[in-house]
Amino acid sequence: MASITRKTIGGNTYYYARECKRVNGRPKIVWQKYLGRLDDIIAAVTERRAGVAPATGDSEGWTVELGAVAPLYDLCRRLDLAGTIDRVVPKRGKGPSVGTYLLVATINRCVAPCSKASIAEWFESTVLRRLVDITPKQLTSQRYWDNMNRVSEEAIAAIEAELTQRAVEEFELDLSRILFDATNFFTFIDSFNDRCTIAKRGKSKEGRAALRIVGLALLVTADFHVPLFHDTYPGNRNDVTTFDSVTKRLLARCKLLSAGAEHVTLVFDKGNNSQNNLDAVESAPLHFVGSLVPSHHQDLLTIPRERFVSLADHGIPGASAVRLTRTVFGHRRTVLVVFNENLLVAQSRTLLREIGKRQQWLRDLVAKLQAWRDRPQRGRKPTVDAVHKKINGWLKAQHMRQLFKAQVTERDGLPDLTYEFDQKAWQSLQDNLLGKTILFTDNDDWADADIVRAYRAQHHIEGAFRCMKDPHCIALRPQHHWTDQKVRVHVFTCVVALMLLSLLQRELNHHGIDCSFRHMTRLLAGIKEVIIATDSPAKATPTFQFALSRMSAEQRKLFDVLGLSRYTRIS
Repeated sequence: MASITRKTIGGNTYYYARECKRVNGRPKIVWQKYLGRLDDIIAAVTERRAGVAPATGDSEGWTVELGAVAPLYDLCRRLDLAGTIDRVVPKRGKGPSVGTYLLVATINRCVAPCSKASIAEWFESTVLRRLVDITPKQLTSQRYWDNMNRVSEEAIAAIEAELTQRAVEEFELDLSRILFDATNFFTFIDSFNDRCTIAKRGKSKEGRAALRIVGLALLVTADFHVPLFHDTYPGNRNDVTTFDSVTKRLLARCKLLSAGAEHVTLVFDKGNNSQNNLDAVESAPLHFVGSLVPSHHQDLLTIPRERFVSLADHGIPGASAVRLTRTVFGHRRTVLVVFNENLLVAQSRTLLREIGKRQQWLRDLVAKLQAWRDRPQRGRKPTVDAVHKKINGWLKAQHMRQLFKAQVTERDGLPDLTYEFDQKAWQSLQDNLLGKTILFTDNDDWADADIVRAYRAQHHIEGAFRCMKDPHCIALRPQHHWTDQKVRVHVFTCVVALMLLSLLQRELNHHGIDCSFRHMTRLLAGIKEVIIATDSPAKATPTFQFALSRMSAEQRKLFDVLGLSRYTRIS
């Protein structure tokens, strides 16, 4: 039942309408509305009695976000997210805990990512305002920074270890295949900001070479890419070095999570190969499936296609493989050379597009040089060195130098360019390299199809990276932080957001509902709680009614499957 209470702030008295309920045996404010000062209330009542308001009463209605945030909050409770953070990062004094701040920030990253300065407005429009013990006024950017500042790099590792252990146990995650990979995210951190050492210029995987980038290494399950481990590192570090730098911590996490599991296989790609990395994996209590750089194993690429055995009967159409045993990084391994028709077509199309570009560029350059020879043109006169430099830049891309033969000579004081496309080299690429992948593993008893399926599971981690780069969901970038410590905490909240969304997607899948992050959150966001406040001249306080927005059949199914009625105020 609603009641009116007063608060004294800065020497002034303000009145609020609020509703209290017992939550977990303790009284808690579940709804609150500001009424104003005493003079405001008297003026409003006087106007109503004077006939300004209709005799039948005034009604005011508004909606709050329910469907998108309630299931995520429920997952946070099952994982004990706030409690775990508070145990690792205890906070003295009054005010909401560090765990409470990060819980709100994490759910926000899942459904409506925004800056910390805007999060209070979003929070007030959701049911979190009656589920979480915090007020919008406490959700300022300064308060967030103060609480984020308490979370060290060591604390992040400890929190993540406890969270992932609980996720594995609570949701019975399948650890038979776990996937490791790394990516990077561009930032808009100023070049002259020397307080941030983690954002470096390097090879941006999104082609933003002019911007400073931050690296992210991630270990996820093949079971709906639930994150199990992450590392935030300087953006100028390559994949091999990254794997080497996190190997001990990564394998320690694998050992912790796989305790009791019969067979755990780590899957990684060729960018992580090195002698040290493979030796570390060899000594760990788990198996692996990886890939090799094809150009380093020319003898395997020239194996006749007739020796390949089709995998179509094993559920992998368009693929065939030949199995061998080879010494790889000092150990005898099962090696599988796999040919994929779809990969051949995709790689050929990509290469033909790049070949076409360079053919056009070279034709245009020949025409330009001929124009100079016929009549002097405007601009700087071309030189042999300048033409060489330009052509070397064009042919620097993979396979281009192998496919194009260009020669620049000097004639009559001007460069003379001749070039040809090597058809034999193109045919050799199609016959020996394109469409082929070389896999290696210590799972010697696995069938060819099982090895291929394990490696192809990497699409899960690639999907996780795409989700984290989605501007409408998680949105790791743009980062509104510019110190190493804040960047690490921001990345951590995004990784936890990925965990929540992956677990939610997994729960729905187990109930026969298969949908993407974006479709899932869009459907859930349409489920809202409707509040109608009715003023009556006969009552001093308004009457509140609660309802749900109209739902489609698909939304109703989600509502029922997730048990969202627990978080409504409809009796």
